[in-house]
Parts: sequence; C-alpha cells; structure tokens
Amino acid sequence: MLAREGHALNHKKLYRLYREEQLMVRRRRGRKRALGTRTPMMVPSAINQRWSLDFVSDTLSDGRRFRILCIVDDYSRECLAAAVDTSLGGVRVVRELERLVTARAMPEAVVSDNGTELTSGAVLRWATRRVAWHYIEPGKPVQNAFIESFNSKLRDECLNEYVFSSLGEAREIIERWRHDYNYLRPHSSLGALTPSEFAALKREQTTPPQEGEITRGLYL
Repeated sequence: MLAREGHALNHKKLYRLYREEQLMVRRRRGRKRALGTRTPMMVPSAINQRWSLDFVSDTLSDGRRFRILCIVDDYSRECLAAAVDTSLGGVRVVRELERLVTARAMPEAVVSDNGTELTSGAVLRWATRRVAWHYIEPGKPVQNAFIESFNSKLRDECLNEYVFSSLGEAREIIERWRHDYNYLRPHSSLGALTPSEFAALKREQTTPPQEGEITRGLYL
C-alpha cells in the first residue's frame, strides 16, 4: 500500500515499525492437522469461469447469530457479494446469484460445499441446464480453497475486529471491508494489483478492437 502511494522505505525498518506499533492482525486459528495427499485445485483462466460460494457465521452483541453468504470469482479474486442476514436459505442464494448474473454474466461453473441451503430444490432448479455446479467432498474444504482463503481474511480482518450491535451495522461494516478488499488492497497473487484493477486489465485484453481503433500500427 505504501509503495502504491509513492513512499519508499527500507523493508527492514518498515517491518520494525510495523511490529512496534502492533499492527499485526491476530490470527485466531485452531491447530493444523495433517491432511494427507490431495490433488491441487485447477486455477481458472478467465473471469466468470468459476465462482465459489460459502457461508460465514458470526454473532451480534445481543447474542443473535447472523450469516454471510460470500461469493468470489476465483480468477480475479473479486468478492462479488457478501450478503448478511439472520437467515439465508436456498431462495435467497438464488436471488443473489440472479442479481450477479444480471450485472456480470453467467459463470461456467460454481463450486460449493454440501450445505442444505446449497443443495436445496431452489438452487438445484436454478442451476439445472444453466451452470455446472460442483459440490466438494464432505469434510474437504481444501477443494474450495479460494473461498476458504477469502473467509479467513474476512474473519481475521473484519469479523474478529468488531462487535456488531445490529444487523444494519454489520452490513455496513462488512460492505465497507468488501469495498476495501476489491478496490484498494493490492494482492501479491495478482501482481500487486487490486482485484478490480486485475479484472479491468483482463477485460481490456480480451475485448476485440472496435472499428476505427488503431491496433499494432494498423487502422481497423
């Protein structure tokens, strides 16, 4: 972030200041367990080629639980949606997907776990003959690695840092974090670009030249 803003600083000094100011995000994770042999997940090669879905749960200050439906484009790493509500059933999942398809395009494939919301009749009817929906094996979250990585960032950097007093406040803060994640934060896996910058660059590269444009010295 500092480099993008034009600041030049020795990385050792920067790390020392970072540690002294205790800017590290606390990682609240359980003990790692051996997973055994697993097949690497194929990386998509285009935007909207594959989306991943998953749910994250949290609690309001009064003890009420709420859930977040997270949808990520595995290629651009964009968080397409983070729908927050106390109940997110299959009908709501379909509604969010329809909204995204209208705004973007129909993905070629969707990856999710086998939760009841994602195996509901509403979701199955929506997906049939429209999109290849792949369910990971039970107990194998590594098969949905992109959304699992996103979920850990959301929990460590947002959910664990705030106490939400209401559902409205949770929606506002989570949406603000999602905007920061998509538009302001560079990702090393994307060549130090933000997900929105990376997506825009790839769209430009795949858009055919229009009539009258100059391409490689030729006037079309």
